[in-house]
Amino acid sequence: MQEIQILFTPEGIQNPYPHYDHLRNLNPVFYIPEWNSLFVTGHPENAALLRDPRVSVERLGASAEDLKRDEFLPVNALYHMMLFRDPPNHTRLRSLVNQAFTPRVVSEMRVLIETQVDEILDRVALQGKMEVLDELAGPLPVTVILKMLGLNPQDAEHFKRWSESIAVLLDGGAESTILMPRIMQDVVEMNSYFRQIADDLRERPRPGLMTALATAELAGDKLSNEELLSNAILLLVAGHETTTNLIASGLHALLEHPEQLAALREHPELMDGAVEELLRYVSPVQATSRVLKTDMEVGGQQVKAGTQLQLMLAAANRDPRVFSHPEQLDVRRDASKHLAFAAGHHYCLGASLARMEARVVFEKLLQRFDTLEMLQQDISYRLNFTLRGLKELHVGVR
Repeated sequence: MQEIQILFTPEGIQNPYPHYDHLRNLNPVFYIPEWNSLFVTGHPENAALLRDPRVSVERLGASAEDLKRDEFLPVNALYHMMLFRDPPNHTRLRSLVNQAFTPRVVSEMRVLIETQVDEILDRVALQGKMEVLDELAGPLPVTVILKMLGLNPQDAEHFKRWSESIAVLLDGGAESTILMPRIMQDVVEMNSYFRQIADDLRERPRPGLMTALATAELAGDKLSNEELLSNAILLLVAGHETTTNLIASGLHALLEHPEQLAALREHPELMDGAVEELLRYVSPVQATSRVLKTDMEVGGQQVKAGTQLQLMLAAANRDPRVFSHPEQLDVRRDASKHLAFAAGHHYCLGASLARMEARVVFEKLLQRFDTLEMLQQDISYRLNFTLRGLKELHVGVR
């Protein structure tokens, strides 16, 4: 149990991988009776559970009466997200939102992504250095998701703050308790903003996913105001936080492995596979939770209905049963079996968009600059176990 508790400390978040390895070596499926939780660190076990219809995402445990109470306002912001809904509700919500992530729509976003990255790197070239989170990895994804939602890019600073608050809330760690007053205020602001936007778009539709979500209610779909608000918030956070962490942590990994960066320079055709390897290696979403709907066998153990499952995706992505020498970054590796985007019904809706953003960023960095180097700094991670990401990353370019 102590090995698991360490994962949620600043030291564990800084480098969780030795602890994952230790847990997996003890047992890829590790039950903690005090928490009624099963910690799953093995790849085959995680892959099977993510696809099993007997495993539920509906784990928030709030009643209809609870959701009416002021203190449950943050839970209400999450409750109606498709992230926390099983079929058929999940199927209905996802099919509605999916229209914004067709191959055609995602392909059309490439021009915007390339333009944004070029503008950012123009400024970086003049400076000779950049702080990656503030100047590149943060602004790019939020600009892209705002465009897809059809919202005002001038609201980006609000979205960045709100997104950070929801990311802390989704993690549910100690920081969420400390920051709860701020989170409460941000949820109130988000609800007010999206409600006003939805009302405006119903009267004056304009291109973008928010219009599709808002007008679907009038077109006969049973999308409620709560579902509209929650899923708009989900798209904002999912389209921002995870891609930011992929770009920043991915670049950090490449800079720490200069031979891999050199291989990408020499063989740009490796880029698609390299992005998959970076997803495996840095795992922007470290874990996700589920609950068992029925008694079942998991990893050779009999587990009772109601047991909480902690699916450690980052640990699965370092399972030596599936990935040879998993602690090594190898841009030539076939990493296609990684679980960075989960699997099954809840496979990440924006996976293709995240891949494209990362690919464009790394391609353009290598094309634009002959030298990329980490400047002297202390590398540390934000206190968010689930959405693990760097606090900052200073890089020199020339």
